[in-house]
Amino acid sequence: MTIAYDGSGFSGFSENLNVKTVGGELKAALSTILRQPVTLIVAGRTDAGVHAWGNVVHFDVESEPDLVALQRNLNSMLGPAIAIRSAEVAPEGFHARYSAVARRYRYRVLNWPAPDPFLATTTWHVPQALDLAALRLACDPLIGEHDFSSFCRVSKRVPDASMVRLVYDARWLDVGDGILRFDIDASSFCQQMVRAIVGTMVPMGLGRRRAGEMAAILRARDRSMADRVAPARGLCLWEVEYPDASVPRSHWKDRGTDDGTTTA
Repeated sequence: MTIAYDGSGFSGFSENLNVKTVGGELKAALSTILRQPVTLIVAGRTDAGVHAWGNVVHFDVESEPDLVALQRNLNSMLGPAIAIRSAEVAPEGFHARYSAVARRYRYRVLNWPAPDPFLATTTWHVPQALDLAALRLACDPLIGEHDFSSFCRVSKRVPDASMVRLVYDARWLDVGDGILRFDIDASSFCQQMVRAIVGTMVPMGLGRRRAGEMAAILRARDRSMADRVAPARGLCLWEVEYPDASVPRSHWKDRGTDDGTTTA
């Protein structure tokens, strides 16, 4: 299933005791409708407050349900905060997490003097003018395979996990009405990676740091060299790509344009 959700009222996706999570709500609804226990596997385990437009989950069932009715019933139970955008039978061997070859995240900044209450839960409001050229210059060192330890939170479960990631594309777009959008496509992401990158880039756009520092920060492999993480509310898991996708990964960079249009 491809799912979208407003992460504002959830403590992330992963099921957790005593807190409301996207995965917990979805699992409970599925178990009720299908009348059997369900184990969810998700492509992106988003953090508290992070949104999604194209996250993907899979689960096994004893017999194939009526997918149209399943989608309709789930949306009735979970909406409007969680929406099932599509539901289909997965091919043999499909795994929502491990079959994915790329993921795209989007981060939106409201670069406008006054805040907008209608964008308050989906953007980071930065009232001072940002230099778009500086933001774009800071993207170049990120592209390619690197150790992103300077931008990643160390996992308590796997403290020695590799922070090496392959970034296919990273770019800033001016989509109009004061919205600046950062798109980044990669094989996978470590915890808080995108938010730490944005949180480091924004001071560069404000002239408080030089964009040329990005390469040195990356090479340092030291979290203290980067800045704070950007607020969760501006981040959205936009898309997950699988090997049979109709649009090749190499074409992703052409999907977003400066006027904000997209074919996703």
